[in-house]
Amino acid sequence: MQFKSDVEAVEHFVQQYKKLNSEIGKVIVGQEDVVNQVLMSVFSKGHALLVGVPGLAKTLLVNTIADTLGLSFKRIQFTPDLMPSDIIGSEILDENRNFKFIKGPIFANIILADEINRTPPKTQSALLEAMQERSVTAAGVRYNLDAPFFVLATQNPIEQEGTYPLPEAQLDRFMMNVWVDYPTFKEEVQVVKNTTTEKTMRANSIMTAEEIMFYQELIRKIPVTDNVIEYAVGLSTKTRPDGKEATDIIKKYISWGAGPRASQYLVLGAKCHAAIHGKFSPDIEDVRAVALPVLRHRIVRNYIAEAEGYTVEKIIQSIL
Repeated sequence: MQFKSDVEAVEHFVQQYKKLNSEIGKVIVGQEDVVNQVLMSVFSKGHALLVGVPGLAKTLLVNTIADTLGLSFKRIQFTPDLMPSDIIGSEILDENRNFKFIKGPIFANIILADEINRTPPKTQSALLEAMQERSVTAAGVRYNLDAPFFVLATQNPIEQEGTYPLPEAQLDRFMMNVWVDYPTFKEEVQVVKNTTTEKTMRANSIMTAEEIMFYQELIRKIPVTDNVIEYAVGLSTKTRPDGKEATDIIKKYISWGAGPRASQYLVLGAKCHAAIHGKFSPDIEDVRAVALPVLRHRIVRNYIAEAEGYTVEKIIQSIL
């Protein structure tokens, strides 16, 4: 893609982003915040964890985003008997008695890891290398994954029987924890109207893989002032109960705070949030706009917070 300047490229990105949103809106009713947070993760080269009760169209949302971005899409249903080889692939003997690697579903641009907490840690860890290194290792051989590559995982917050909570190291790999809530009354009426007739809506492709990678690099090039970076780092350090910056609320209710990766994603998220609103440099408001989904899964409450019903969202709002 050729532009005279980065300013012109950002302006073009804003137009394309609006087209993306309106195309997704043909299939997904409402959920603007959810769509924006998932798209911001994509354009920031991050992964997203979607948390919500069943039936809120999390799977449809991911499928629709894959369609509009013109990317290959694979869904992996996580179950207790899923093995790492079911995700990565495995070696088989071919007709010439040579070992041949058969690629698993991880070899796609967008991976929907459905109900990721239903599978044991051994299988969850198969995703770790893919998410961080964008490559997998099988039988000692490293295979690079197609670019761009994103994991969009879903999790059901209600049923915890027979689930394996994601380890903190894996949760930290997700740029954003996106909370998918119930639709409003009006939105639900529209959903029922759209889905109970013979018509089926499908979103058209708006971008190509090359365009997405161009915009990912463009967002990383956006300049950030020192005071915005210091504000983002300050937010992360305030969540650490043993740090000098910690407030009384943090010391009382938090057992573990956010690490440096949170600061990185706060700045990247702020850059992307600024770009989609046509700004050429992020300010503190952009950091605040992405703070909740970026920090939500990186803060561990202690038993006092749970006993008193003090939510992570409330704690983050107190430091904002």
